[in-house]
Amino acid sequence: MTVIQKQDVISSVADALQYISYYHPLDFVQALEKAYNKEQSQAAKDAIAQILINSRMSAEGRRPICQDTGIVTCFVKIGMNVQWDSDLTVQEMIDEGVRQAYTNPDNPLRASVVADPAGARKNTQDNAPAVVHIDMVPGNKVEIQIAAKGGGSENKTKMVMLNPSDDVAEWVEKTVPLMGAGWCPPGMLGIGIGGTAEKAAVLAKESLMESVDIHELQERGAETAEEKLRLDIFERVNKLGIGAQGLGGLTTVVDVKIKTAPTHAASKPVCMIPNCAATRHVHFTLDGTGPAELTPPKLEDWPEVTWEVGESVRRVNVDEISKADVQEWRSGETVLLSGKILTGRDAAHKRIQDMLAKGEDFPVDFNNRFIYYVGPVDAVGDEVVGPAGPTTSTRMDKFTDMMLEQAGLMGMIGKAERGPAAIESIKKNKAVYLMAVGGAAYLVAKAIKKARVVAFEDLGMEAIYEFEVEDMPVTVAVDAEGVNAHQTGPDTWKVKIAEFEKA
Repeated sequence: MTVIQKQDVISSVADALQYISYYHPLDFVQALEKAYNKEQSQAAKDAIAQILINSRMSAEGRRPICQDTGIVTCFVKIGMNVQWDSDLTVQEMIDEGVRQAYTNPDNPLRASVVADPAGARKNTQDNAPAVVHIDMVPGNKVEIQIAAKGGGSENKTKMVMLNPSDDVAEWVEKTVPLMGAGWCPPGMLGIGIGGTAEKAAVLAKESLMESVDIHELQERGAETAEEKLRLDIFERVNKLGIGAQGLGGLTTVVDVKIKTAPTHAASKPVCMIPNCAATRHVHFTLDGTGPAELTPPKLEDWPEVTWEVGESVRRVNVDEISKADVQEWRSGETVLLSGKILTGRDAAHKRIQDMLAKGEDFPVDFNNRFIYYVGPVDAVGDEVVGPAGPTTSTRMDKFTDMMLEQAGLMGMIGKAERGPAAIESIKKNKAVYLMAVGGAAYLVAKAIKKARVVAFEDLGMEAIYEFEVEDMPVTVAVDAEGVNAHQTGPDTWKVKIAEFEKA
């Protein structure tokens, strides 16, 4: 009989969550390096470069890879011969570890979990509770797999009840383009097949805890139906040409993971969950001898990747330009922004909408300004702001008319594509939508030289800030003519990939 101490669980979970906030799994870094070296699309190559540079910077600075430090998912396998020395349940011990990790003063992580999801949606302030899955297994140890999953990728989860004769690979091939780029590719796809609906979802999430090994599988060849399906889906998805950040390119996924379970003869439940470019997970075992020891990777294990600003890059000071100036910018163009920009995301936009409905004024003057969709991590030490990468822009689509027509915005900055209605509004108002790289939050934060809250301070990370930025890198995703890089890029590269195959 092995006795597991309460504090060993709590401190191990807390340490693990801090660890994965700033250390990518090395197998994922190596997979991104392969994708970078292979990539022929300049926009995608630049995006992967920023992700890899950000990854190394986060490892060096021990600050979050992404501002969305995730909701915690934990798979706990408890040996039947384990005894607990604890007055807390397993769920309660893990939740306490989450609290300690997310409120660590040396590296505070963003609290993103809200209680009462169908009602007030009030932030729990410490990112607890975690989502915990417990299995009893043979043995005398406790194995824990823990991940921090960002909302942008989690929200792109797709589920379906297929007919038994339906082709899973065909469904995935049709479905991935519908996910857009808000899940921050290149990443991984976790697919659960079988069981019941909820079992398929758990299988998909658990599969994402595995290491990247698709290239090894390609070399040795598939031996099982699951392995054949992995290779088939990997090839099909990358032929779509979606590419890094959805800008078009050769690599959309770096791996496909599949777990299966027996199911009803009349059923074929399938769940697909993507992992983003901020893939974060770690595994450890408790055997009664103390807390887990996590060995930091060596910085020399990161590739030496640089991102050079080309001669064609447009440098602008947003304090000195007009709406007429932004109409000259073209979709796909790289721009370095300097000057003062405002921030705002879901809660701020909803509150503004409510204020206007009551006949109240805008809380700040948005006229001829840019707004950045971001919820930054709290600053530490001499930081102006913590990691501050973009959030998924489509969530703000329903507010676009209000912000362009009534508030007078000149442009918006966020992550991934915009929907048809938002693009039409951008075109009608001769505005512009700029895309920052998701998964490069620490790198983006280095471009922010000053930050202050200007409205809605009670909203915490969702407050409206004014950032003063210097050479903040963005891509023109939708220009004033409505040309959309998230449409033209993948369309172009899907054709190019097909041509490569014929050659």
